[in-house]
Amino acid sequence: MPVLTTIRVWFTKTGEASYISLLDLQRVMQRALKRSGLPVWYTLGFNPHIYMTFAAPLSLGQESLAETVDFKSEAEGYDWDAAAPALSACLPRGIKVTRIAPAVLDAGDIACAAYEVRYAEKDAQAACAAWEAYNAAPAAEVVKEGKRGKKKTVDLKAHLPEVQLMRKNGGLVVCMRLPAGSVLNVNPVLVLGWLERQHGLPAASGDILRTGIYTRNGEKFS
Repeated sequence: MPVLTTIRVWFTKTGEASYISLLDLQRVMQRALKRSGLPVWYTLGFNPHIYMTFAAPLSLGQESLAETVDFKSEAEGYDWDAAAPALSACLPRGIKVTRIAPAVLDAGDIACAAYEVRYAEKDAQAACAAWEAYNAAPAAEVVKEGKRGKKKTVDLKAHLPEVQLMRKNGGLVVCMRLPAGSVLNVNPVLVLGWLERQHGLPAASGDILRTGIYTRNGEKFS
C-alpha cells in the first residue's frame, strides 16, 4: 500500500454557489481535482475515484469563508499552496480556493463555528430590536430534529448566551458562535426561526455567512 497523506483544501462558498448542495459539491470537487492536474490518490478496484471528506458542511443557501475538503495523495515534497490557483480555475463562480496544505487536525476536533448574520438597512432597526430581545431573554427553546427524525428540545441560550451587534453601512451585522461538532450541531437557522416566532423578524431577512471553524480550545481548525 502507498504511504498516503491527507491534504486539506480550504475554500470559500459565496453568492450563487451557496445554493450548490453537498451532493453536487462533491461532483464539482471531483471534476475540479481531476482537471487541475494535482497529484490526487484514487481508490483501487473496478471503479477508481477520489476519496473526499467535507468537514461540517453547510446548509443550502448559507455562505462561507471557511469550507474544507480532504483528499489523499502519495506525493512527497509537493508545493500544495502554490497549486491553489490551478484548482480555483477549475471551480465555478463563487467557490475559490484560499489554501491547500497537509491536514493537521481531524474533523472530529471541530467544536464550534463562527457566523455573521447580515441585515440590509431596511431591516436593520427591526433586526436590532429582535436580537436585543434575544440577548435579554432568560431562555430560547427550540425543537431540533436529529437523525432518523428524532426530535429534542434545545435551549439556545445554553450554547449562545449573547450575540454581538454591529451597525455597518446602515445595515446590521450579528456575530455569534454555535456548536458545530459531531455530537452537537446547532444551525443558525434555528436561532433565526426562534426570532421569527417570538418577535416577528422574518428569518429570510438575514443572510448567513460562516467566518470560521474552531476546536474545543478555541483554536482555528487546521
